[in-house]
Amino acid sequence: MNTKLTLTIEQKIIERAKEYAKDKNRSLSDIIENYLKMLTDKKPEKQNNLSPAIASLKGSIKPPKDFDYKKELQDRLEKKYL
Repeated sequence: MNTKLTLTIEQKIIERAKEYAKDKNRSLSDIIENYLKMLTDKKPEKQNNLSPAIASLKGSIKPPKDFDYKKELQDRLEKKYL
């Protein structure tokens, strides 16, 4: 069920948002609704900080069982800066 919502937003922002929606071939209501869905999603907090592109890559690389990322990072930084 859709319900009407009234918002108070600066006119310049509304104009820019409408132009953005037009460029994306979407309605401003649709964009705002999806943004609110994203904000209120019940996913764990840590996952909400990831962009969709990064989240899609999560788990795609399987490092060796004995992989120590801290040591690898240290080695690469030493090689780069020393």
